Amino acid sequence: MTSVARLLDHVVIAGPDLAELVAWFADRTGVTAAPGGVHPRGTANALIAFTVAGRRGSHYLELIGPDPAATGSGQARRPDTFGIADLDRPTIVTYAVHPGGIDAVVAASRSAGYDPGDVADLSRTTPDGTLLAWRLARREDRFDVPFLIDWGDTPHPGLADLPTLELLAWQRIEPDPEPTRDAVRALGLDPADAAELITGEPARYRLVVAGPTGEPVEL
Repeated sequence: MTSVARLLDHVVIAGPDLAELVAWFADRTGVTAAPGGVHPRGTANALIAFTVAGRRGSHYLELIGPDPAATGSGQARRPDTFGIADLDRPTIVTYAVHPGGIDAVVAASRSAGYDPGDVADLSRTTPDGTLLAWRLARREDRFDVPFLIDWGDTPHPGLADLPTLELLAWQRIEPDPEPTRDAVRALGLDPADAAELITGEPARYRLVVAGPTGEPVEL
């Protein structure tokens, strides 16, 4: 299996409880994600770096859920980010790509008929108190299409001191792939830059990794 998006930045798996999500993923793959930090909008994450053909690069896996501290403080509703408020189990939600010139990509994509969302400044605080900042453009209604991210001067999380998994395949399955293909094209992406599009049902993502044993694990 070699279907790995060339511009993949990170894959997002979300769940209603971060600790349970990390445990679920470790049970499936044999790898426990490292704490990533907390976001101002009430979420927290844990991270695993991807290797491709055995090499580290600027791509990783993000497990994200409600910030346990915020939830424990009596937060009435789970955050809406990545649809977390409506999830009842771990779900591969979407992914990010990192094309150059995020502002120009957004403008060109809008001209081509697909609005990827406004560019916003975001951040998270790592467990050691370091503030990481980035810019992204994301929609909450088109998880079949990658969102855009620009790390600027921030060191890429995929190159940090993280546990690793070998990335074998990254695919998007759609009953009708054309709307997704059209949006990816509007973003100026080559098909090889994004998740491989497969015709099938139900609509979902397919992630295949190899853990410590070397055996493929499909999620």
